[in-house]
Amino acid sequence: MEYMRTRFLPLCLVLACALGLRAQERRIGMYAIGFYNLENLFDTEHDIDPSTGEDKNDYEYLPDGANRWTQLKYEHKLRNMAYALADMATDRLKSGCAIIGVSEVENARCLSDLCQQEPLAQRGFRFCHIEGPDKRGVDCGLLYNPRFFTPAKLWLQPYVMKKGVNDRPTRGFLTVQGSLAGDSVTVIVCHWPSRFGGSPLREWAGEQVRAEKDSIVAANPDMKVLIMGDMNDDPFDASMSRALGARRKMKDVKPTELFNPWWQILLDGRGTLKYDGKWNLFDQIVMTPNCLPAGKEKHYPTLTFNRAEIQYRDYLMQDSGKYKGNPKRTHAGGVWLDGYSDHLPVVAYFLRNL
Repeated sequence: MEYMRTRFLPLCLVLACALGLRAQERRIGMYAIGFYNLENLFDTEHDIDPSTGEDKNDYEYLPDGANRWTQLKYEHKLRNMAYALADMATDRLKSGCAIIGVSEVENARCLSDLCQQEPLAQRGFRFCHIEGPDKRGVDCGLLYNPRFFTPAKLWLQPYVMKKGVNDRPTRGFLTVQGSLAGDSVTVIVCHWPSRFGGSPLREWAGEQVRAEKDSIVAANPDMKVLIMGDMNDDPFDASMSRALGARRKMKDVKPTELFNPWWQILLDGRGTLKYDGKWNLFDQIVMTPNCLPAGKEKHYPTLTFNRAEIQYRDYLMQDSGKYKGNPKRTHAGGVWLDGYSDHLPVVAYFLRNL
């Protein structure tokens, strides 16, 4: 009997260690942070800029406008976008995203209506928004699940005009600070100027956002800063790689720079929007170095970047006709497709010890 006990004891230790390791693995939490250009989420009413009293150029999205934007179409748009937003990251996390930055939203009413749609309302989604100076009336917003993210402060960092670069007001940078999984996090949501204005407009945007990030980090070196949005440029373009300082490889990221995981994804032939049959990757989430893993050890005392993915879904893609293989838009060629967006959503995943 004594022999049996001595043989049984090591076996118990082995099992205990194995169970302990599995328990330790279960104590690592995953958090998803996303971005999605909602492609013209407009309501059916004409807007006026509250700060200037000037009319917003939203006429094509009125019932008698070019798109015949009726209440029916608006409600379909809300339903479609809420479904896609709620679906983001669910292939890895049942709860979906903790935070989602959005662009091309007309106003707070649209975000309120969006969060009242069943898939988002079930999770209690809320939003942050500040009305901006864009002439068309499109703004950025931040959706969040209050189970995971608690906002503490927000402001709209203006896009400052610069002689010889920009001569009219454009979208600012929505900045939200709060707590995610116990860490202090700042999210800067951007929608940089379109390509029609030329690269200097976006390079100047990159310089301004980088200066804002530097100021935030100087005030709190432990702050994790995530810069996301529709940059209207690819990762290797000057606005992202030089002006913002977002690098392709983790090992090359200096303390004052950022890591851009989307660079390699685009080089691998994947993107978020198509132009002339070619993929671009304008929708990006980049991060400060304190978000990056220190090594290969499976220990995550703070939020640590794990992976980045484009959210390909069959229902988001056009499956026939001239635009087959492109993201399925709300309108194309003057025809209402009852689709989603001309962009695909993106998600970055982070790990943290619970």
